[in-house]
Amino acid sequence: MHIIIDILILMITIIMGVPVPFCFMAAALYMGIVFFPDFSFLMTVGFRALNSLTLLSIPFFIMAGMLMSSSGIAERLTSFADSILGRMKGGLGAATIWACAIFGAISGTASSAVAAIGTIMIPKLEERGYPRYYSTAMVSCSAILGQLIPPSVPMILYGWVTQNSVTACFLSTVIPGVMLATIYSVINYFMVKRNFPTVKVEPPAPGFEKVKEVARATRRSAWSLLLPVIILGAIYGGATTPTEAAAVAVTYSIVVGFWVYRELNMKTFFASLYNAATTSGVIILMLFFVTILGRLYTMQKVPMIIADFLLSVSDNKIVILLMVNVFLIIIGMLMDDLSGTMLVAPLLLPLMIRIGVHPIHFAAILGTNLGLGNVTPPTAPILYLGGRVGKVPFNQYFPTALVFMLLGNLPVIILTTYWPGLSMFLPRLIMGVK
Repeated sequence: MHIIIDILILMITIIMGVPVPFCFMAAALYMGIVFFPDFSFLMTVGFRALNSLTLLSIPFFIMAGMLMSSSGIAERLTSFADSILGRMKGGLGAATIWACAIFGAISGTASSAVAAIGTIMIPKLEERGYPRYYSTAMVSCSAILGQLIPPSVPMILYGWVTQNSVTACFLSTVIPGVMLATIYSVINYFMVKRNFPTVKVEPPAPGFEKVKEVARATRRSAWSLLLPVIILGAIYGGATTPTEAAAVAVTYSIVVGFWVYRELNMKTFFASLYNAATTSGVIILMLFFVTILGRLYTMQKVPMIIADFLLSVSDNKIVILLMVNVFLIIIGMLMDDLSGTMLVAPLLLPLMIRIGVHPIHFAAILGTNLGLGNVTPPTAPILYLGGRVGKVPFNQYFPTALVFMLLGNLPVIILTTYWPGLSMFLPRLIMGVK
């Protein structure tokens, strides 16, 4: 009964709009007071959990994303994508989608992607005849590619909390992420072709002219394109840990922003540092309370209770995975991907292992579901952020966003859940995961 009350406290405070760290604090305080009158020992649990080198990568990747937004890197990435796809029907929309994916390979967060790419591409899409509400919906949904294409902050947290390889977790969402970007591009093509005949498309360039156009864009974007290569190459080549790669990303962004593109100045630099520090502080505070709450749930055997309940409904693996997916989408609707990962991973992982789901496979299931939750009301932080960036009322762009969710996200979630090879192929190939 107390556990149900605690979950209700957590959900109600989140729905009321209380800052997420304080929602988890309230839930942790209730559990601590009820079960442990002297729960001061739990403070050490939180502090010990935060004393992790892996977690240090989170503020670094957030900082890299902030710096990229103001240093010209994001703008050049979009120009590069546009040079390849821009002269086809719906090409600029597809370029926007893939720019979000490329940006995710640097920043690791969806919020950075929607802020950086949305600010650049929504006005450009509007100039080409795309309705502003459509562009806003597409950018908002595409931004979640930032947490599927590695490096991904939610996957860092998942690897940390479950004691699995962060690099393997990164790899688990690559194919689902690429698949989602491809489906989004197809949806965009048919929606533009059917609904927006006024969209301006430049005539296809002759073969050699096209090569020259792409070459110019590549040369202009070379320093930007080199960054994801350096980060991912260093991580998967074994040269650096994710934390070290994140530090390299920050250093590289500063050097390129100040001395190569010269679009970064001291004012924007310190503004980026301030925004990164405040965002990181909120995340760390939330992780502190989520860790304590997770430990309390474990001590009260909540994971076993959940597992026994789901197994009592059905012992069929397909049915259990369906129920888990529904549960994850609901969690994603109520809280952001980071807090959802921290709360759900330790609760459901024992059940997943019990029914034969590999922890790395579960990382991909969790990532795809919580990604959908990020753009699904009532919480939908990325969807609302997209609306603020695009300056469009929610009721105008949500129906279009819903099309992308139903035709894009749901099929990818189903395939990721029931086809383990999608998420396990690269971890097995590159990392030798059994």
